[in-house]
Amino acid sequence: MTHPSIPGFTEHRVPVDDGVTLNAAVGGTGSPVVLLHGFPQTHVMWRHVASDLAADHTVICPDLRGYGASDKPAESGPEVYAKRTMARDIVRLAAALGHDRFTLAGHDRGALVAFRTAMDHPETVSHALFLDILPTLDMWDALHGVSAAVGFHLYLMAQPPGLPERMIQASADTFFAHFLDAWTSTPDAIPADVRAHYLAASAAAVPSIVADYRASAGIDVDHDTADRDAGNRLTMPVTVLQQDWGAALGYHAQGLWSAWAEDLRHRTVSCGHFMAEEDPRLIASEIRALVGR
Repeated sequence: MTHPSIPGFTEHRVPVDDGVTLNAAVGGTGSPVVLLHGFPQTHVMWRHVASDLAADHTVICPDLRGYGASDKPAESGPEVYAKRTMARDIVRLAAALGHDRFTLAGHDRGALVAFRTAMDHPETVSHALFLDILPTLDMWDALHGVSAAVGFHLYLMAQPPGLPERMIQASADTFFAHFLDAWTSTPDAIPADVRAHYLAASAAAVPSIVADYRASAGIDVDHDTADRDAGNRLTMPVTVLQQDWGAALGYHAQGLWSAWAEDLRHRTVSCGHFMAEEDPRLIASEIRALVGR
């Protein structure tokens, strides 16, 4: 699959599990920063931020398992797309590239993988940044009543295998384009060639994207619940940037995140959901500030 590239970055194919190889764009020199993309995107969403950070960091931008040019194993059980499994992929990827400790930033689905990576591998993740998510447990609790309509896709893809895949595949471009349009405050932040890449990559990955979301309504909830019940928290410096969804959905985002992170910086931003493309200078600045804590 051809796609827009990040100038100065080289793409690598790195085996991380039996039959699973990740595609990752790598560039720059200095302390390592790993950037995980969201839905319905690929590593290309980090093109501006990665180019900025490469001046003083080694930057690693993978396509998550099931997305982009990375392998898409069949959903033979819930653990295949559990965030715990996807987190292990990221740790193995970084190790294969020579890094046993790194700063980790994630957006949307990638932020959920980043959260699980930081929870499961605190000795590996030195700093963590999460863009526009709540932890899985809090996300489901925040969605209730008619306000939950904003998350209709979460409920659709939580259904058993078969129906959601067929429905989405029947109109894949329309389905994925809906989110690119509805969640973007700055339309020209995603140019035509990048938009076409996202739509093509997502249409080619419907079963694995659905499996990723399905896991977040099942096995990921179990893993997060076990951590919450055990009192486990993120111990590294954490930054969270979010839109102001709390007022509409009736939750206090900073309060929810404070229950999970001991050293938290929480900030509400004015750009749309696709922050790394709408305000890349802000995101790069926040990552540098996080590394300095």
